[in-house]
Amino acid sequence: MINLFNYIDRPSPIHRLTGACKLVCLIAWSVAAMTSFYTPLLIFLTVASLVLFRVAKLKVKDISFMLGIMVVYIVMNNVLIFLFSPEHGTSIYGTRTVLFRIAGPYVVTAEQLFYHLNVILKNACTIPIVLLFVCTTNPSEFAASLNRIGVSYRISYAVALALRYIPDIQREYRDISLAQQARGTEMSKKASLVNRLKAASSILIPLILSSLDRIETISNAMELRGFGKGKNRTWYSGRKFSKMDILCMVVCLVLVILSLTLTYLNGGRYFNPFI
Repeated sequence: MINLFNYIDRPSPIHRLTGACKLVCLIAWSVAAMTSFYTPLLIFLTVASLVLFRVAKLKVKDISFMLGIMVVYIVMNNVLIFLFSPEHGTSIYGTRTVLFRIAGPYVVTAEQLFYHLNVILKNACTIPIVLLFVCTTNPSEFAASLNRIGVSYRISYAVALALRYIPDIQREYRDISLAQQARGTEMSKKASLVNRLKAASSILIPLILSSLDRIETISNAMELRGFGKGKNRTWYSGRKFSKMDILCMVVCLVLVILSLTLTYLNGGRYFNPFI
Protein backbone atom coordinates (compact mmCIF):
# COMPACT_ATOMS: atom_id res chain seq x y z
CA MET A 1 0.00 0.00 0.00
CA ILE A 2 1.22 3.51 -0.86
CA ASN A 3 2.56 5.36 2.17
CA LEU A 4 0.78 8.71 2.44
CA PHE A 5 1.56 10.45 5.74
CA ASN A 6 1.71 7.18 7.70
CA TYR A 7 3.62 6.47 10.88
CA ILE A 8 6.48 4.03 10.21
CA ASP A 9 7.70 2.31 13.36
CA ARG A 10 11.48 1.86 13.38
CA PRO A 11 14.03 1.57 16.22
CA SER A 12 15.86 4.85 15.67
CA PRO A 13 16.94 7.87 17.77
CA ILE A 14 14.46 10.07 15.86
CA HIS A 15 11.56 7.77 16.76
CA ARG A 16 12.55 7.92 20.43
CA LEU A 17 12.11 11.70 20.59
CA THR A 18 8.78 12.96 21.94
CA GLY A 19 6.18 14.28 19.52
CA ALA A 20 6.23 17.76 21.06
CA CYS A 21 10.00 17.94 20.64
CA LYS A 22 9.74 16.98 16.97
CA LEU A 23 7.01 19.56 16.43
CA VAL A 24 9.14 22.34 17.97
CA CYS A 25 12.12 21.22 15.88
CA LEU A 26 9.98 21.15 12.72
CA ILE A 27 8.73 24.71 13.30
CA ALA A 28 12.21 26.01 14.16
CA TRP A 29 13.77 24.23 11.16
CA SER A 30 11.12 25.65 8.81
CA VAL A 31 11.60 29.18 10.16
CA ALA A 32 15.38 28.89 9.74
CA ALA A 33 14.99 27.68 6.14
CA MET A 34 12.24 30.06 5.05
CA THR A 35 13.47 33.33 6.52
CA SER A 36 16.77 33.29 4.65
CA PHE A 37 18.09 32.84 1.10
CA TYR A 38 21.64 32.42 2.41
CA THR A 39 22.79 29.64 0.07
CA PRO A 40 25.51 28.03 2.27
CA LEU A 41 22.98 27.70 5.11
CA LEU A 42 20.39 26.15 2.79
CA ILE A 43 22.96 23.66 1.51
CA PHE A 44 23.86 22.74 5.09
CA LEU A 45 20.19 22.24 6.02
CA THR A 46 19.58 20.11 2.92
CA VAL A 47 22.52 17.84 3.70
CA ALA A 48 21.46 17.66 7.36
CA SER A 49 17.91 16.64 6.38
CA LEU A 50 19.31 13.75 4.31
CA VAL A 51 21.49 12.68 7.23
CA LEU A 52 18.45 12.73 9.54
CA PHE A 53 16.59 10.48 7.10
CA ARG A 54 19.47 8.05 7.37
CA VAL A 55 19.45 8.26 11.17
CA ALA A 56 15.68 7.60 11.22
CA LYS A 57 16.25 4.41 9.17
CA LEU A 58 13.68 5.46 6.58
CA LYS A 59 14.03 4.00 3.11
CA VAL A 60 13.25 5.67 -0.19
CA LYS A 61 10.63 3.02 -0.98
CA ASP A 62 8.82 3.91 2.27
CA ILE A 63 8.09 7.44 1.03
CA SER A 64 8.58 7.07 -2.74
CA PHE A 65 5.05 8.28 -3.51
CA MET A 66 5.41 11.44 -1.43
CA LEU A 67 8.89 12.07 -2.83
CA GLY A 68 7.41 11.85 -6.32
CA ILE A 69 4.80 14.46 -5.41
CA MET A 70 7.55 16.63 -3.91
CA VAL A 71 9.62 16.48 -7.12
CA VAL A 72 6.58 17.36 -9.26
CA TYR A 73 5.79 20.30 -6.96
CA ILE A 74 9.37 21.62 -7.10
CA VAL A 75 9.50 21.38 -10.90
CA MET A 76 6.11 23.07 -11.37
CA ASN A 77 7.01 25.79 -8.87
CA ASN A 78 10.21 26.67 -10.71
CA VAL A 79 8.59 26.52 -14.14
CA LEU A 80 5.80 28.88 -13.05
CA ILE A 81 8.28 31.28 -11.44
CA PHE A 82 10.20 31.50 -14.70
CA LEU A 83 7.07 31.85 -16.83
CA PHE A 84 5.60 34.71 -14.80
CA SER A 85 8.83 36.40 -13.68
CA PRO A 86 11.83 35.48 -15.87
CA GLU A 87 13.81 38.50 -14.64
CA HIS A 88 13.13 38.09 -10.92
CA GLY A 89 16.68 36.99 -10.18
CA THR A 90 18.19 40.04 -11.88
CA SER A 91 15.97 42.39 -9.86
CA ILE A 92 17.09 40.70 -6.64
CA TYR A 93 20.85 40.53 -7.25
CA GLY A 94 21.18 43.80 -9.19
CA THR A 95 23.18 42.39 -12.10
CA ARG A 96 22.27 40.75 -15.42
CA THR A 97 24.45 38.02 -16.92
CA VAL A 98 22.70 36.68 -20.02
CA LEU A 99 23.47 33.04 -20.83
CA PHE A 100 21.11 32.51 -23.79
CA ARG A 101 17.76 33.67 -25.15
CA ILE A 102 14.65 31.53 -25.56
CA ALA A 103 11.96 33.76 -27.06
CA GLY A 104 10.47 37.17 -26.38
CA PRO A 105 10.99 38.24 -22.78
CA TYR A 106 12.29 34.81 -21.76
CA VAL A 107 16.03 35.19 -21.30
CA VAL A 108 18.03 32.78 -19.17
CA THR A 109 20.39 34.65 -16.87
CA ALA A 110 22.88 33.39 -14.29
CA GLU A 111 21.07 35.40 -11.61
CA GLN A 112 17.74 33.76 -12.41
CA LEU A 113 19.26 30.28 -12.34
CA PHE A 114 20.90 31.03 -9.00
CA TYR A 115 17.55 32.20 -7.62
CA HIS A 116 15.94 28.95 -8.82
CA LEU A 117 18.72 27.02 -7.09
CA ASN A 118 17.85 28.72 -3.81
CA VAL A 119 14.16 27.95 -4.28
CA ILE A 120 14.99 24.28 -4.88
CA LEU A 121 17.22 24.19 -1.81
CA LYS A 122 14.47 25.74 0.32
CA ASN A 123 12.05 23.00 -0.70
CA ALA A 124 14.70 20.28 -0.45
CA CYS A 125 15.57 21.16 3.14
CA THR A 126 11.99 21.70 4.38
CA ILE A 127 9.71 19.13 2.75
CA PRO A 128 11.83 16.09 3.80
CA ILE A 129 11.73 17.28 7.41
CA VAL A 130 7.92 17.41 7.24
CA LEU A 131 7.87 13.84 5.91
CA LEU A 132 10.36 12.83 8.61
CA PHE A 133 8.11 14.31 11.29
CA VAL A 134 4.99 12.53 10.04
CA CYS A 135 6.68 9.16 9.47
CA THR A 136 8.43 9.03 12.86
CA THR A 137 5.71 10.40 15.16
CA ASN A 138 3.18 8.07 16.77
CA PRO A 139 -0.23 9.84 16.69
CA SER A 140 -1.17 8.91 20.27
CA GLU A 141 2.20 9.94 21.69
CA PHE A 142 2.11 13.15 19.66
CA ALA A 143 -1.33 14.06 21.05
CA ALA A 144 -0.08 13.44 24.60
CA SER A 145 2.96 15.63 23.96
CA LEU A 146 0.82 18.45 22.56
CA ASN A 147 -1.38 18.35 25.63
CA ARG A 148 1.69 18.42 27.85
CA ILE A 149 2.94 21.71 26.33
CA GLY A 150 -0.43 23.39 26.89
CA VAL A 151 -2.62 22.50 23.90
CA SER A 152 -6.19 21.53 24.84
CA TYR A 153 -6.62 17.77 25.06
CA ARG A 154 -9.68 18.04 22.80
CA ILE A 155 -7.56 19.59 20.03
CA SER A 156 -4.72 17.16 20.72
CA TYR A 157 -7.05 14.19 20.43
CA ALA A 158 -8.54 15.57 17.21
CA VAL A 159 -5.03 15.78 15.72
CA ALA A 160 -4.33 12.19 16.77
CA LEU A 161 -7.58 10.98 15.19
CA ALA A 162 -6.77 12.81 11.95
CA LEU A 163 -3.31 11.22 11.74
CA ARG A 164 -4.72 7.79 12.57
CA TYR A 165 -7.49 8.15 10.00
CA ILE A 166 -5.14 8.71 7.03
CA PRO A 167 -4.01 5.05 6.74
CA ASP A 168 -7.63 3.94 7.29
CA ILE A 169 -8.75 6.04 4.31
CA GLN A 170 -5.94 4.61 2.20
CA ARG A 171 -6.91 1.06 3.19
CA GLU A 172 -10.58 1.75 2.48
CA TYR A 173 -9.73 3.24 -0.92
CA ARG A 174 -7.66 0.18 -1.80
CA ASP A 175 -10.44 -2.22 -0.75
CA ILE A 176 -13.05 -0.34 -2.80
CA SER A 177 -10.67 -0.18 -5.75
CA LEU A 178 -10.10 -3.94 -5.67
CA ALA A 179 -13.84 -4.53 -5.41
CA GLN A 180 -14.45 -2.30 -8.45
CA GLN A 181 -11.76 -4.10 -10.43
CA ALA A 182 -13.30 -7.47 -9.51
CA ARG A 183 -16.53 -6.21 -11.11
CA GLY A 184 -14.69 -5.46 -14.35
CA THR A 185 -13.62 -1.83 -13.92
CA GLU A 186 -10.24 -1.39 -15.58
CA MET A 187 -7.89 0.69 -13.41
CA SER A 188 -4.53 -0.74 -14.42
CA LYS A 189 -1.96 0.92 -16.68
CA LYS A 190 -3.61 -0.81 -19.63
CA ALA A 191 -6.45 1.73 -19.50
CA SER A 192 -6.03 5.31 -20.69
CA LEU A 193 -5.38 8.06 -18.17
CA VAL A 194 -8.87 9.54 -18.69
CA ASN A 195 -10.56 6.18 -18.06
CA ARG A 196 -8.43 5.58 -14.99
CA LEU A 197 -9.39 9.00 -13.61
CA LYS A 198 -13.07 8.28 -14.25
CA ALA A 199 -12.74 4.92 -12.49
CA ALA A 200 -10.96 6.55 -9.56
CA SER A 201 -13.68 9.22 -9.28
CA SER A 202 -16.33 6.47 -9.04
CA ILE A 203 -14.63 5.33 -5.83
CA LEU A 204 -15.12 8.71 -4.12
CA ILE A 205 -18.83 8.31 -3.34
CA PRO A 206 -18.54 4.95 -1.49
CA LEU A 207 -15.35 6.22 0.16
CA ILE A 208 -17.10 9.35 1.44
CA LEU A 209 -20.10 7.35 2.66
CA SER A 210 -17.93 4.84 4.50
CA SER A 211 -15.88 7.70 6.01
CA LEU A 212 -19.03 9.44 7.28
CA ASP A 213 -20.22 6.18 8.80
CA ARG A 214 -16.87 5.70 10.53
CA ILE A 215 -16.92 9.29 11.84
CA GLU A 216 -20.41 8.78 13.27
CA THR A 217 -19.32 5.56 14.98
CA ILE A 218 -16.28 7.23 16.57
CA SER A 219 -18.32 10.29 17.63
CA ASN A 220 -20.96 8.13 19.29
CA ALA A 221 -18.31 6.07 21.08
CA MET A 222 -16.56 9.20 22.39
CA GLU A 223 -19.86 10.75 23.49
CA LEU A 224 -20.92 7.61 25.35
CA ARG A 225 -17.61 7.63 27.22
CA GLY A 226 -18.08 11.27 28.25
CA PHE A 227 -15.21 12.66 26.21
CA GLY A 228 -14.75 16.39 26.71
CA LYS A 229 -16.66 16.63 30.00
CA GLY A 230 -13.61 17.04 32.20
CA LYS A 231 -10.90 19.69 32.12
CA ASN A 232 -8.05 17.21 31.98
CA ARG A 233 -7.39 13.65 30.95
CA THR A 234 -4.62 11.09 31.35
CA TRP A 235 -2.57 9.73 28.45
CA TYR A 236 -1.38 6.18 28.06
CA SER A 237 1.40 7.20 25.67
CA GLY A 238 2.51 10.36 27.45
CA ARG A 239 6.26 10.87 27.97
CA LYS A 240 8.39 13.48 29.65
CA PHE A 241 11.09 15.42 27.81
CA SER A 242 14.43 13.63 27.88
CA LYS A 243 17.89 15.19 27.69
CA MET A 244 18.01 14.33 23.99
CA ASP A 245 14.68 16.14 23.43
CA ILE A 246 15.99 19.27 25.09
CA LEU A 247 19.27 19.07 23.15
CA CYS A 248 17.47 18.74 19.81
CA MET A 249 15.19 21.69 20.55
CA VAL A 250 18.18 23.83 21.57
CA VAL A 251 20.04 22.91 18.36
CA CYS A 252 17.03 23.84 16.19
CA LEU A 253 16.57 27.14 18.03
CA VAL A 254 20.27 27.85 17.46
CA LEU A 255 19.62 27.29 13.74
CA VAL A 256 16.91 29.97 13.85
CA ILE A 257 19.28 32.38 15.59
CA LEU A 258 22.02 31.54 13.06
CA SER A 259 19.65 32.18 10.14
CA LEU A 260 18.60 35.57 11.54
CA THR A 261 22.22 36.48 12.34
CA LEU A 262 23.42 35.62 8.83
CA THR A 263 20.57 37.67 7.37
CA TYR A 264 21.60 40.66 9.51
CA LEU A 265 25.33 40.33 8.76
CA ASN A 266 24.63 39.84 5.05
CA GLY A 267 22.54 43.02 4.96
CA GLY A 268 19.50 41.18 3.63
CA ARG A 269 17.93 37.78 3.03
CA TYR A 270 19.78 37.04 -0.24
CA PHE A 271 23.29 35.71 -0.55
CA ASN A 272 24.75 37.53 -3.58
CA PRO A 273 27.77 35.93 -5.32
CA PHE A 274 27.55 38.36 -8.26
CA ILE A 275 29.08 41.35 -6.47
